[in-house]
Amino acid sequence: MLSRIIDETTNAVVSAVKGVGNVFQALTDTVKDQVVNVLSGTGEVAGSLIESVASVASGAVRGAGEVGASVTETAQNTMSGVIQGVSQVGGDVLDAVRGGAHGIVKGVSDTGGDIGEAAVSAVQGAINSAGDVGADSAAAAHAAVSGTLDAATDIGGDAVNTVRNALLSTAKLPRDVIESALKGSGKEEKEE
Repeated sequence: MLSRIIDETTNAVVSAVKGVGNVFQALTDTVKDQVVNVLSGTGEVAGSLIESVASVASGAVRGAGEVGASVTETAQNTMSGVIQGVSQVGGDVLDAVRGGAHGIVKGVSDTGGDIGEAAVSAVQGAINSAGDVGADSAAAAHAAVSGTLDAATDIGGDAVNTVRNALLSTAKLPRDVIESALKGSGKEEKEE
């Protein structure tokens, strides 16, 4: 089922963004619609919410990659669509943020993109979009950091350090919130 969600979202994003003036608004709207459709079919099971949202996000990143969209804008707009969609169906926004961040980083990894840049943009998108639906931005940042690190762990190799270092080295994110989230994840430092 999850691979079907990824494929359907990839195809939906490619179809939605071809020939439109505002590619990223089309991406946000498509992701939101996909999240609503998927969650309407899965019910309120936290595990399936996180996995389903991760699959939508991964598919969105793949689809945007097929049309040459920027990783930064794709990650932020994907996260916005995830948050809008889960909010519309009354799902847990923080679980959705965690799943969305995981799917964004995994999708970027699968397409050969910069996972550090994807992680930063996913967290930034969560912070920017959470307030729009009445969610706590700091809690959304924590959930997004957790999702990016979960994806990095799944990717393996040096991915956790790549994501961690990108999150800590950017001026785009509030360092105190990121450090707190990293400490809460148990992945604040990886011993060599």
